[in-house]
Amino acid sequence: MESTTMYEYIARREEVLGGEPIIQGTRTPVRAIVEEWRRGTPPEEIPDGMPHLKLAQVFSALAYYSDHRDEINAQIERNRISEAQIGTRVSGEELAQRSRDDDSSS
Repeated sequence: MESTTMYEYIARREEVLGGEPIIQGTRTPVRAIVEEWRRGTPPEEIPDGMPHLKLAQVFSALAYYSDHRDEINAQIERNRISEAQIGTRVSGEELAQRSRDDDSSS
């Protein structure tokens, strides 16, 4: 079931990314747009790399981020690929085990 937010294009669906805020009607998380913007891509150019998005959706995601920085920053950090994992091929289970190992050693 999709629940809307007070942001026109932002929704949450429990079955999509565990209820993380996404662009309504897509599986694109707000964090993906924020990460692209942080890499220096101007908002007007983000739809070039994500052609299924309209510019208004990008600005809505950035507005959501502006009001929910802690939440989105935590999601970005949770989904970050460590330097040690970049360029390696591992199965999903191996990746999950490494994550559990990292969490237990902290």
